[in-house]
Amino acid sequence: MRKFLSLVCWTLLCCCWTAQADIFTSIGQMTDLIYTEKELVQSLKDYIKAEESKLAAVRSWANKLDVLTRVSTSDPEAYLAHPVNAYKLMKRLNTEWSELESLVLQDPSDGFISNMSVHRQYFPDEEDEKGAAKALMRLQDTYKLDSESFSKGKLPGMHSNAFLTVDDCFDMGKTAYNDADYYHAVLWMQQSLRQLDAGEEAVVSKADVLDYLSYSVYQMGDLPRAIELTRRLVAIDPSHQRAGGNLRYFERLLTKQLLELNQARQPASEEPIQLGTYARPKDHLPERETYEALCRGEGVKLTIARRSRLFCRYHDGNRNPRLLLKPMKEEDEWDSPHIVRYLDALSHDEIEKIKELAKPRLARATVRDPKTGILTTANYRVSKSAWLEGEEDPVIERVNQRIQDITGLTVETAELLQVANYGVGGQYEPHYDFSRRPFDGNLMVDGNRLATFLNYMTDVEAGGATVFPDFGAAIWPRKGTAVFWYNLFKSGEGDYRTRHAACPVLVGSKWVSNKWIHERGQEFRRPCGLTEVD
Repeated sequence: MRKFLSLVCWTLLCCCWTAQADIFTSIGQMTDLIYTEKELVQSLKDYIKAEESKLAAVRSWANKLDVLTRVSTSDPEAYLAHPVNAYKLMKRLNTEWSELESLVLQDPSDGFISNMSVHRQYFPDEEDEKGAAKALMRLQDTYKLDSESFSKGKLPGMHSNAFLTVDDCFDMGKTAYNDADYYHAVLWMQQSLRQLDAGEEAVVSKADVLDYLSYSVYQMGDLPRAIELTRRLVAIDPSHQRAGGNLRYFERLLTKQLLELNQARQPASEEPIQLGTYARPKDHLPERETYEALCRGEGVKLTIARRSRLFCRYHDGNRNPRLLLKPMKEEDEWDSPHIVRYLDALSHDEIEKIKELAKPRLARATVRDPKTGILTTANYRVSKSAWLEGEEDPVIERVNQRIQDITGLTVETAELLQVANYGVGGQYEPHYDFSRRPFDGNLMVDGNRLATFLNYMTDVEAGGATVFPDFGAAIWPRKGTAVFWYNLFKSGEGDYRTRHAACPVLVGSKWVSNKWIHERGQEFRRPCGLTEVD
């Protein structure tokens, strides 16, 4: 009865519903570092307590001996005239001062250092720190976040106590500078300078910040501002080894440019450097602007006529016995190409089990190099993934069977269930799921990736949408739901409209699992069409 009422309630909701388009690479593994750090803090507290205990003992000795020596030195001969005092002096110098020496030489740090050594092997390295910095810059670009808001922990829809200090901002800028990424170097060095000018204390000097900032601004082509910043550097540190030479060079270069253009010299802009002051350099991705706009929720809005063609329904997998009593709730997300979402595709317990099985095996996700065919990591795919076989656990077998029941396609030739966890700035830039290159051995046997079944295993607080730049769809993660689409036409030709991306996660942790279903075995389940684009 309860199930029936649930279905009735959802049906009523459907009738009123109008569809519309909606190291750092894994949060799952980074949580272990949180507990490691907590353990190290406790170890540090134990060390401090031991040091304080040792210091208290030494202080007690010092106080006792201070009183004693004041008495003995006031009249040494009278003091030593008493045989007990003479004996105790010998004893103190021979035995008790040696004990005190041993106490002072004790090193309570041994336990802390030992604990550090055990955990150090799991610490992030320099590359991980660099990757995390680049992830913040990626979020800054995708979601158009200015450095000041970022440094104060102000992200869309949330405020927190997480903030970046002057030194943090300087290190961010230096990471970009060392990669010749002067666009981001300017933004973060400027923020570091802004916080220094506001009176915030820091390890880094204002001269160092101005040194990096002035040269980065020069690299961005803004000579007047580069000259102004370098003059400020010279005023702070007249003996700076580079500042004087840079200033003369910038002055000559600007004079030459103005002569060639027959223009008068204009003062440097007094507007502070911020997001939008300089144009962001173009990169390898032609649809970058469209992709990032979709990630921000600035996607194509379906017309009323197209929205009227989107429905929700009960789906029983063509009267599949396992779905007759409990059909899936299916919602249209997009009309062409057809993308559907299934509600309650995974239960909470199933999700937790899949995460439990995957977490120990998570490794940096790879892509196939188009030139060599070799699997390798890439900056445009930042996540960690693991592959799970059906035989490993009844839950995986059950999920595989459910995917087969829902889609009507056999999973015998499908790939293993892939589980992915996106961490700080985790993303997968626009790509095709189907292969456009000569098939490798696996594809020769099982055919191309016919369809994609994608399970969302978490809600994401901000970011993390699945977007399709070609036609403007943005599909937002909802825990327990799954989306499904075909990558190939019935002819076997690739549907190039299905080029899609996983947007960077701005706030939260994104867990997904997906099944890539291949062509072989589907001959009678999805027969060929008569034309290339059927």
